[in-house]
Amino acid sequence: MIVIGAVLLGILLGVYNARKRGGNTADMLQYGAAYAIAFGIVGVIATIVIHRVLA
Repeated sequence: MIVIGAVLLGILLGVYNARKRGGNTADMLQYGAAYAIAFGIVGVIATIVIHRVLA
């Protein structure tokens, strides 16, 4: 669940940043994808750490 939430948050932040910088649709897609990948990796790491701490 953490990963899904992180990916969705990454997409939203990426699109927001591209739109704020005056980007077109392709820019919004690229920023959204890049942020989603980065946030997804952080989400996976957070999930692993939480699982190891609680187990």
